[in-house]
Amino acid sequence: MPPLPVFTAETALAKVRAAEDAWNSRDPERVALGYSEDSEWRNRDVFLTGRTEIVAFLRDKWRREQDYRLRKELWAYTGNRIAVRFEYEWHDGAGQWYRSHGNENWEFDEEGLMRRRYASVNDVPIEEGERRITN
Repeated sequence: MPPLPVFTAETALAKVRAAEDAWNSRDPERVALGYSEDSEWRNRDVFLTGRTEIVAFLRDKWRREQDYRLRKELWAYTGNRIAVRFEYEWHDGAGQWYRSHGNENWEFDEEGLMRRRYASVNDVPIEEGERRITN
C-alpha cells in the first residue's frame, strides 16, 4: 500500500494521514488492509497477530469506544519506520467522554504494509464540553 519505504518527510506524512483516515472510518476491514497478513500488534496490554485478530479487536474497540474521532501527528521517521503521537476522543455506553492519547511505533514491509504496530495509550475522563476533536 503506497507510499513505500524508504520514507521521506512527505511520504511519512502521507502514511500518517492515510492511517488517520482509515481509523476514523471505524471500518475494521478497511483498517486491516493497511497491515500485513502476519502483522504484530501491541495495543496497551493486548498482543495480536494477523488481520483476523486485528479486525476482531477493532470491532470490539468501536463497540465500546463510541463516536470515536482520532488525530495523528508525525513524530519521527527513518527507513521503513514511523513514530506518531495521537489523541482520540470517544464516549462509553453510559455517556462518559474520554480523551485517549499516546504514541505508536510502526514498521513497514517492502510493499508498504505495516508489519509491526506498538501502541502505548492513556485515557483521561473529560466532560463533553472539553472535547477538542469534533469533526
